[in-house]
Amino acid sequence: MATQTMHASPGTPSMPANPHTGSTSHHRSKKPWRQVSRHSFHSSRSYEANEESQEYLSQQATHTTRSSRPRRPKWWKVRFFRGMIKDVKRRLPFYWSDWTDAWDYRELEFRTLTRPHSILPALAFSLDMFSKTDESFGVNEVLLASVLGSVVFSVFAAQPLTIVGVTGPITVFNYTVYDIIHPMGINYFAFLCWIGLWSLVMHWILAITNACNGLTYVTRFSCDIFGFYVAFIYLQKGIQVLVRQWSLSDPTAAYLSITVALLVLGAGYICGLIGNSNLFQRTIRKFIEDYGTPLTIVFFTGFVHIGRMKGVDLTTLPTSKAFFPTPDRGWFVHFWDIGVGDVFLAIPFAFLLTILFYFDHNVSSLIAQGTEFPLRKPAGFHWDIFLLGLTTGIAGLLGIPFPNGLIPQAPFHTNSLCVTRQIADEDDSNKGKTQRVVDHVVEQRVSNLAQGLLTLGTMTGPLLIVLHLIPQGVLAGLFFIMGVQALEGNGITLKILYLCKDRSLTARSDLLGRIERKQAIWVFVATELISFGATFAITQTIAAIGFPIIIFLLVPFRTFLMPKYFTQQELGILDAPTASPFTMESVGGVYGDEENSLPVSEGEEEDTSSRDNSGKDSGMDTYDEGDLSERGLAPGVKGTRKSFRSEETDGAIEMQRLSAAAKARRRSSNRREGEPSGEM
Repeated sequence: MATQTMHASPGTPSMPANPHTGSTSHHRSKKPWRQVSRHSFHSSRSYEANEESQEYLSQQATHTTRSSRPRRPKWWKVRFFRGMIKDVKRRLPFYWSDWTDAWDYRELEFRTLTRPHSILPALAFSLDMFSKTDESFGVNEVLLASVLGSVVFSVFAAQPLTIVGVTGPITVFNYTVYDIIHPMGINYFAFLCWIGLWSLVMHWILAITNACNGLTYVTRFSCDIFGFYVAFIYLQKGIQVLVRQWSLSDPTAAYLSITVALLVLGAGYICGLIGNSNLFQRTIRKFIEDYGTPLTIVFFTGFVHIGRMKGVDLTTLPTSKAFFPTPDRGWFVHFWDIGVGDVFLAIPFAFLLTILFYFDHNVSSLIAQGTEFPLRKPAGFHWDIFLLGLTTGIAGLLGIPFPNGLIPQAPFHTNSLCVTRQIADEDDSNKGKTQRVVDHVVEQRVSNLAQGLLTLGTMTGPLLIVLHLIPQGVLAGLFFIMGVQALEGNGITLKILYLCKDRSLTARSDLLGRIERKQAIWVFVATELISFGATFAITQTIAAIGFPIIIFLLVPFRTFLMPKYFTQQELGILDAPTASPFTMESVGGVYGDEENSLPVSEGEEEDTSSRDNSGKDSGMDTYDEGDLSERGLAPGVKGTRKSFRSEETDGAIEMQRLSAAAKARRRSSNRREGEPSGEM
């Protein structure tokens, strides 16, 4: 509003002083050139000032200098070692607590330190490779590979929760290489050694160039397909073990092996059901869930010696001399006993192995740090892929299978470390009841190291004699248990079960029910099954060594092609990030996330007073242009994180700065033109 100013004429007497302010009319009446002109928002002068301010702000926004607003970094620019260094810096402050927290297990301490789930799969895979590589690998080689992975990753890894050992895909890789190389007369162990050494170099190149930033595109879609594939590999291995019984023994022994395998599967599955039921006390339920499988193995190992079954000659797990390789050789491979051409022939095999481990190990680590686990300590994918290259090279020199992350053992390990608490059920239909939720995860290194040392103990003579008593039919049942457990919680299985349910009896709270186009669910599941079928089919041929490429191509297929058919709302329900934004900080956040930053906890507010003169938050993790570019975010990725501050806060601060600069510029212009300087 315009302010009217009264002026005293020469003949007018002066007005008395104001009793409240003590000011006289002389002070209240100002000279014309000293008047403060307060214009209306609708006045022409105010309009011109606003126009000038807006024009100046527009120019500043267009021609912002590098110091005030950093340029958008190019995604192909790389800062070598940046990811590894940041992984170590983030995790190193928690290293001591990784050891001290292990002694606060409460009821989890005993069962975690003695958890045998990492040993049993190793025994089963040793049987598979023993028969398919002409006894080149046996129990000791597979156990030593598990020990190597456990010790290295428990002591040095940025994420020690990931269980590392011999997996189903690497057994397929090993005997496929044997089928290709052995007919050519090439030294198998020397060739594998060079595959490991070349793969070591490739792993280190991936770590140095921050290639794990590509994990930002990995979602549940590709992880579920790979987990589905691994589950069927387990089931296939169990069937193959039973089929071999017809050639190794008489029909009676073969039928007994089939019977025992199915009994082991049924008993192990029932133990899992009891663990998730309301039967017995919680301590008893958890004991049955954790030790049901190994106790089942022990029981049926003796069961086959009862009654008339005692006279049946069953084939058992083959073992060798304690702490010695299965074939007649030393532990150190003579990698020089190979032609120069064969050394370079190992490069494409090493490339395929690197692709497999890049996906397999990182997916295992992501699932072990899934969104269902409330983790509090940071991850470090770049550093861990560097360690994986180291263990791959060492395994090649020792002539043992290459270890990497295990599925489903890695998420099982994290789940066993969850500390739960009871809360009131908020559902109206369950009033008065309680439910158990995960309070936190005991993130430590002792359990992984203890499992590795226990595995090393199984290589002693007395324990090898005990392991030799296990019938191969029992190991086939163990394969079936692992396969069923992997299928049970897989996303593909859950979607198929939803499609098979009666719609009238399906809970309204099911997220899949919110999808309007039911056809989208069918298409999504069909896409996953076709991708799984292509991966599984190629492993049944001599080209099985190339299956990692198909798995790797699933990531860009999901990122760039599937959004052309599915809407964002549909993909948000059918698919999801594998790990939380907190875990994905190591690789640049979650793809498509608007913020790509850690959420601010309730009650916490931004403390802008702690900002130093350079504009950075003291004590906060900030990133410059080069740091942003090394995150590997391709064009189109939203929300590159600049700091823990929100982009809205930065924008408001920038607008305030530009507005103040516009006012100062306008005052300076008014003084030069001799006009009264007014404040709006």
